[in-house]
Amino acid sequence: MTTTVEPRTIHVAHSPDSDDAFMFYALAEGKIDTDGLRYVHELQDIETLNQRARRAELEVTAVSIHAYAYIADRYALLPHGASMGDQYGPRLVARTPMTKTDVKGLRIAVPGPLTSAYLALRLYEPEFTPVWTPFDQIEDVVERGEVDAGLLIHEGQLTFASRGLHLVADMGVWWYGETGLPLPLGGNVVRKDLGEDTIRLVSRHLHESIAYALDHRGAALDHAMRFARGLEKGEADEFVGMYVNDWTLDYGPRGREAVKLFLKRGVDAGVIPHAVDVTFVD
Repeated sequence: MTTTVEPRTIHVAHSPDSDDAFMFYALAEGKIDTDGLRYVHELQDIETLNQRARRAELEVTAVSIHAYAYIADRYALLPHGASMGDQYGPRLVARTPMTKTDVKGLRIAVPGPLTSAYLALRLYEPEFTPVWTPFDQIEDVVERGEVDAGLLIHEGQLTFASRGLHLVADMGVWWYGETGLPLPLGGNVVRKDLGEDTIRLVSRHLHESIAYALDHRGAALDHAMRFARGLEKGEADEFVGMYVNDWTLDYGPRGREAVKLFLKRGVDAGVIPHAVDVTFVD
């Protein structure tokens, strides 16, 4: 009697937005050989994924770099899949023009306490009241005057002006001015208990998926448009280009330095309550 060995299942989770969809296109659509591993994809907003990672529910998931501070004991950062803001990033917007000195003490809609956007804003201006708001509702609450300002991630970074909102500060521009480094926003992590051999396979598959998308940009972008939330194709292409690029294929020395410095600054500022041992998969 022939025994059928079921392939090992790896649950991989990411945000339902166009850059992550682009990155995972080849993996989701069976474009690459996965060496007997079976990937099951789950799509949820980044703050939900951050919280699930804290509970170690997923073998592989996208997380905010800020969230990594709280899961470093269970997860390692894969060298591929970074979302880096190279002189751009989450954007603080308001209904009326403001300067940095106006931000102190404001009620600001923020997409979650473990997001890198929140950590960056706390480093930019420590004194404000966060109003936790789903990322895709932040423009709405700013427009309605329910908060003084809002911190935009994902596609909202490109669409806020069409809503009549004003840019107060770009966190990626500010961070680059402070450090000369890109702002590390998101990464993909793998649970350490999968073992070295499986981790090595997962790392290779993710790298191949990103490289495939970059090499087959048209098809990958068509796939990503299903998650573009109202962006025209040209805008979606611009957004994907912001967050899926050479940084995404590999952090490189500057990218790794940026991750470590960002988390250290969070510790120094008292936002993160403990030192973080950053582990990258090699």
